[in-house]
Amino acid sequence: MYETISTENMTHEDWLYLRKSGIGGSDAGAVCGLNPYASPMSVYHDKISDELNLADSESMRQGRDLEEYVARRFMEASGKRVCRSNKMYRSKEYPFMLADIDRLVVGEDAGLECKTASAYLADKWKDGEVPPHYLIQCLHYMAVTGRNAWYLAVVILGQGFQYVKIERDEDMIRNLISIEQSFWQDHVVPAVMPDPDGSKACDAVLEQYFGTARKGEEIPLVGFDKKLERRAQINELIETLEQEKKQIEQEVKLYMKDCERAASERYRVTWSNVETARLDTKGIKTQYPQLYQDFLHSTVSRRFVVKAA
Repeated sequence: MYETISTENMTHEDWLYLRKSGIGGSDAGAVCGLNPYASPMSVYHDKISDELNLADSESMRQGRDLEEYVARRFMEASGKRVCRSNKMYRSKEYPFMLADIDRLVVGEDAGLECKTASAYLADKWKDGEVPPHYLIQCLHYMAVTGRNAWYLAVVILGQGFQYVKIERDEDMIRNLISIEQSFWQDHVVPAVMPDPDGSKACDAVLEQYFGTARKGEEIPLVGFDKKLERRAQINELIETLEQEKKQIEQEVKLYMKDCERAASERYRVTWSNVETARLDTKGIKTQYPQLYQDFLHSTVSRRFVVKAA
């Protein structure tokens, strides 16, 4: 069972604050560690912070603006009708679970999630496959609303349209609820940051929390010797693999000589001319020092360095 909150006349800021009160469908994949663009740490930061992320990227804008188009394409392809719900759904049994859904399918116990994807990501949808974090998103919506199925429709920009039907899976839903419940109760409620997972999203959160060092401050490094030893081993392995990779590239270049392209049944290689224009900052600093100073912009960041004692 669930309760609903009308979003029809809600401001964007109020909607963002409402999303902070629970785990939404777009958060679910990140909480499970399956979202390539977010992490449990970034979701945690969003939920406990009073700040609102009002930034609107081009991809976000396109996804929002094209939602109606994707819904229309779904109706044309499936012969089904859909409608907006204009509500936020909250599970009564698990009130930390929220669902802000794109469409409901008329006359069917199902919903619809509308997506747009870059042509560069077309392989992620090949042969009816679904990116894992989108699968989790649809299961999350089924968990909150109790519906038996969810359609996922995607327009791959410049290439085509497709949709899949995701049936309710009780085992996966139980596991998902358990993961989300643990995340909410063990991290969000007590304000305990989740462990990092190596993602860029975690880097961004750590920069937000600890972007400036207290100069001269030093603490004992306890419990990390084994991990830092492993880090050194990984660095050596990366250097070896990078050299092997570079050698392969050099062999192909030697084979191509001054040809721009080469192709086989499996690969297409380009070694093209690229013209790059760079500003001569050293020359400007020498000849126009005041102009250089007027446009000099300083930023503070932290550099992570490990050295043997």
